[in-house]
Amino acid sequence: MKIIRLALSMCTTLFVINMAHSEPITIKTRSQMLSAISAGKYKSIENEVTWEASKTAVIIVDMWDDHWCPNAAKRVAEMAKPMNKVIKLARDKGMFIIHAPSSTVDFYKGTPARNRAINAPNSKPPKPLSKDVRWGTNWCWPDKFRETELPIDDSDMGCDCEEEFPIREAWSRQIETIEIDEQLDAITDNGLEAYNLLVKYKIENVILMGVHLNMCVLGRPVGIRQMVNIGKNVVLMRDMTDTMYNPKKRPFVNHFEGTDLVVKHVEKFWCPSITSTSITGQDPFVFKNNSQ
Repeated sequence: MKIIRLALSMCTTLFVINMAHSEPITIKTRSQMLSAISAGKYKSIENEVTWEASKTAVIIVDMWDDHWCPNAAKRVAEMAKPMNKVIKLARDKGMFIIHAPSSTVDFYKGTPARNRAINAPNSKPPKPLSKDVRWGTNWCWPDKFRETELPIDDSDMGCDCEEEFPIREAWSRQIETIEIDEQLDAITDNGLEAYNLLVKYKIENVILMGVHLNMCVLGRPVGIRQMVNIGKNVVLMRDMTDTMYNPKKRPFVNHFEGTDLVVKHVEKFWCPSITSTSITGQDPFVFKNNSQ
């Protein structure tokens, strides 16, 4: 028992030390605003915002180890290495990292990172959290009072492979490429656990990354809609995401153009976006097959 208490004390001390080394970060955000001169049309607006790193969390959504759609799985694997670099730098700057591999958190049962989420003191959210359920977790459906329909048709579940593949739960954990710091990070796919963590660590700002933007990054209980609804300052890291979009469906553009359309949907109706440049100081990530 003394050993366990000592280990927990060391983890807490390390977290406090990491927060103490945090410093302000300046991020360049992009939003879509209605044009004052072109009725019904939007234009991109860029701003610079400064956040305290110690009051900022990075939430990684559904970067699973596999997927029923092979092309989706390949893009996750391609993005995972640069994403891990972003996460490590964010952690070093003092940001709090939450890994959210939905429906697979039992894989991490008993680990310090999982226990950190479970054991965070209960707090009452400013608004009720969604109790609807989809795909193994609670779910925040599109808000018809806030947003229009998505600009892409994902009714076929969005796999862009030439061959059709059966939909199945192919994932068992987060992809191993993305490292979890057991002394500092947390693991959860639960909205209340996530909120409890944000309260405990005095988090005001949230950076969302992961997949898939048109589905889980928007809809999961740790995703954009939920984080905005509970009053956090939210941004999407737009070069660290992907969509489930099949170019054979409306609006019949290539996969990456479809993703860009969903990013702009988020920028119009939910939150600004940033790129990984805000953390790395380097060029944004681009998928190798994205020729745009």
